[in-house]
Amino acid sequence: MRTALITGITGQDGSYLSELLLGKGYRVVGVVRRTPDEAARSLPSGLAGRVELISWDMLDARRILEIVEDCRPAELYNCAAYSSGASMYDEALDIAEVNGLAVARILEAIRNVDAGIRFCQASSSEIFANALESPQSEKTPVSPRSPYGAAKAYADFMIKIYRQRYGLFACSAILFNHESPRRGSAFVTRKITREAARIKRGLAPELRLGNLSALRDWGYAGDYVRAMWSMLQGVRAEDFVVSTGEPHSVREFCESAFGYLGLDYRDCVREDSMDYRPAEPVQLVGNSDKARTLLNWRPEVRFRELVQMMVEADLRALDAAG
Repeated sequence: MRTALITGITGQDGSYLSELLLGKGYRVVGVVRRTPDEAARSLPSGLAGRVELISWDMLDARRILEIVEDCRPAELYNCAAYSSGASMYDEALDIAEVNGLAVARILEAIRNVDAGIRFCQASSSEIFANALESPQSEKTPVSPRSPYGAAKAYADFMIKIYRQRYGLFACSAILFNHESPRRGSAFVTRKITREAARIKRGLAPELRLGNLSALRDWGYAGDYVRAMWSMLQGVRAEDFVVSTGEPHSVREFCESAFGYLGLDYRDCVREDSMDYRPAEPVQLVGNSDKARTLLNWRPEVRFRELVQMMVEADLRALDAAG
């Protein structure tokens, strides 16, 4: 039985990845910031009792080394990070520590404990936020414009360095926007589906959003963790863009979410200039040809299916709450 060590196991990506690995017969160990008992309450019900939880500190290099040495995982996935979205400009020093330097600490632990451990970093399309070309691929020059994107870029460069200098099997999965019913409420997609459900049930009058014309390459988180796993099964460690390659606007997301409930988004959604974020110089759309060719990976959940999945989950949650 192979052991996989996952940081950020209680988050969206970590939980879907855990389910995938358990289905493949792995022993799954998750590391958490809180006590294991507290963290267990944040896991989806299907994971309770099926994964092992250990407390660790992303800033404590010695503790990271101890856990890697104790677990001796075959694979290590780093899904822990300060979130993107509206908060990616806040708390720049903490973002640098957790999203950037912590990855260097993990790489050092792998190098010192067992250089055969395979490592996958959940990177981000935000490393391309100031890019001058679209779509973006693995060959697109890295050009972040936020502390979040800069920290992710630092981690990616360190992975390349450790791969070249020490021969580690270390990869960056450059993940474009990926959503699910487990997406945090601070993200615009979850905000839309949650409020659409509340409006449908008569619990809210309207939804206020920023720029409805903003475009994103939205995929399903469950599909994206499949790509991360596939990256660690190859002969050679490489970085991959993981994306759908299809841009959709916030307006389209609203139209699909409200339309699924028999509502016209134009009667329910109001644009609010206070929520506008600066527009990217070019569209952030991923070219995932490399993953499709070398990993034989394809996104299985299409845009409208994803939106409907999220709306249905929020309706069920509302109804269950009474």
